[in-house]
Amino acid sequence: MKKSIGAKTLIFPTPVWIVGSYDTDGRPNGMTAAWGGICCSKPPCVYVSLQKPRYSYANIMARQAYTLSVPSEKYAREADYFGIVSGRTIDKFAATGLTPVKSEVVDAPYIAEFPLVLECKLVQTIDLGLHTQFIGEILDVKADEEVLAESGLPDI
Repeated sequence: MKKSIGAKTLIFPTPVWIVGSYDTDGRPNGMTAAWGGICCSKPPCVYVSLQKPRYSYANIMARQAYTLSVPSEKYAREADYFGIVSGRTIDKFAATGLTPVKSEVVDAPYIAEFPLVLECKLVQTIDLGLHTQFIGEILDVKADEEVLAESGLPDI
């Protein structure tokens, strides 16, 4: 028999993404986020949910863009670090040695060392309460060749 445990945010697995954005001074920032997913196929869209106090929140609102960099297992430690400290006070790229790359498609950086990147133009925000859902149209996906299958798509 199932036991009710109440309304909770329990669904697994969740992704590990680094949300890339620029602050008002043009400094690259990234934050680890796990609340996100695909939300439309045509046009291709993905969402990520952030709280208003997060440094990345204002960055995305100002630049109307973000990237999602997907780390490999090799960079689990760095991905964790990006979720522990704030970009308000720490240059996460300098601290981890990771390389921010300016997207040629959207006004946001991505992480060179991570094998998969989605470049997104913000198309809608939905205030859900404590979190705001940022819906981004995927304008391009970049993938390291070693993560591609024979089909040309990422090998999940």
